[in-house]
Amino acid sequence: MRKFTQNINLPIVLRVLGWLLMIEGVYMLLPLCVSAYYGEETALRAFLYSALITGGTGAVMAFCIHPKNLNMGSREGLLLTAIIWAFFSAFGMLPFLFSGVCQSVANAYFETMSGFTTTGATTLADLSAVPHGLLFWRAATQWLGGMGIILFTLAVVPMLNSTGGIALFNAEVTGITHDRMRPRVSQTAKDLWFLYIGMTVVLMLLLVKPMGFFDAICHALATISTGGFSTKTDGLHYWHSYYIDSVVMLFMFLGGVNFTLLFGMTRGRLKPLRHNDTFKWYFMIVVVASVVIILRMTYENFCDDWSDRIVYAIFDTISAITSTGFSTIDYEASGEFISLILMLCMLVGGMAGSTAGGAKVDRLIVMLKNTKNSFYKVLHPNAVMAVRIDGRSLNRTVVAKVVAFFSVYMIALVVAAIVMTAYDVPMFDALFTSMSALSNVGLGYGVTGVDGSFLLLPDAVKWVLSFEMMVGRLELFTVLVVFTPAFWLKE
Repeated sequence: MRKFTQNINLPIVLRVLGWLLMIEGVYMLLPLCVSAYYGEETALRAFLYSALITGGTGAVMAFCIHPKNLNMGSREGLLLTAIIWAFFSAFGMLPFLFSGVCQSVANAYFETMSGFTTTGATTLADLSAVPHGLLFWRAATQWLGGMGIILFTLAVVPMLNSTGGIALFNAEVTGITHDRMRPRVSQTAKDLWFLYIGMTVVLMLLLVKPMGFFDAICHALATISTGGFSTKTDGLHYWHSYYIDSVVMLFMFLGGVNFTLLFGMTRGRLKPLRHNDTFKWYFMIVVVASVVIILRMTYENFCDDWSDRIVYAIFDTISAITSTGFSTIDYEASGEFISLILMLCMLVGGMAGSTAGGAKVDRLIVMLKNTKNSFYKVLHPNAVMAVRIDGRSLNRTVVAKVVAFFSVYMIALVVAAIVMTAYDVPMFDALFTSMSALSNVGLGYGVTGVDGSFLLLPDAVKWVLSFEMMVGRLELFTVLVVFTPAFWLKE
């Protein structure tokens, strides 16, 4: 008879969690400085108290817990990765509560989880009333969550490379494949973060003239992470600028590309990008969806100016497929067709190894090719068919995982939507909002859309969506496996 296991090394998990919380406490000093610069005393005190509580709790865990075994296996990596997002959000919501910006724990936790998971859904109705320090904190949470909390730690705490770095890397950098660029995980993390920082700086410099420094840095942080938090209630529409829309559009698109490919481009290696099947699919989906939306806008005579139709259609398509969530038009006013197209883009998502959410283009290709093979085998039962990506055959285990992923993805999507309809949210609104949370997009529709807000949702629904955002960010299995008996039972 199997018994519950005690061989999971909980002390090392809690100790590493303490280190991570200490890092979050230090990270809170950045918005504290912003609040000090703008003379926002309430926000400054909120960040000071939050940093002390977060850093102090982390210090107690890091220095008072003494594990006998410093090694971390796959289970410890999965457990730590699953709980760190919940803990970071729990402590990260403190500034919202202490400053009075959020009036309830549900709203504050939802806002923070939306930030760290780069979802971009918000419960804040009027951003003009939010202090600069909190606006910066929202963008900073997205930027840290975009590349990954664990990946950041592997870059700055090299000792983890020898105490479970591989397990942590595999648990957070999910997808079909994520080839490491260097033998050492810490070096890979550093390379990715240098690229990430470089892209952020370039985007900020491109936006600083039309936006101003503060808005430029916040939107750069939210764009590279494909997060979507803005400093303005009207979002990018506040500036009415083709230049801003075009620059943000380009970097959103890059945010949806596998960062290993982008890193190779910085080293002059363009051939892997040109011959990458997933990138070709990703690009073509953006083109086809944009054309369909432009044609629909023309048919409905939606937007009088052709330039507006082209720019807004491409922008919203890229925003949806990369899970950024920036929006330039009231797409609800054009009817449900365009919303459905955007919803499908949200489902597809960007490439594995990017900051984008969604199911990922890689998995869509595998599903379609596997389905094609299944139809062929109906006519030719003895045929041996393989799913090939970039000229390489995938083994059956990988294909089976992809099929399982889509099955669980749809179940999670529907379950969350059912919960929302139980609280009288219209069915299409519930499905769209559930898809938005699970794909980490942040766009709303109907109750949560232009004429509504995520603030209007009952607290119970906000907690469900917060969990759904975390599950979607870690691509289902990393979180859900912790809730299975097999994870805790002896083998």
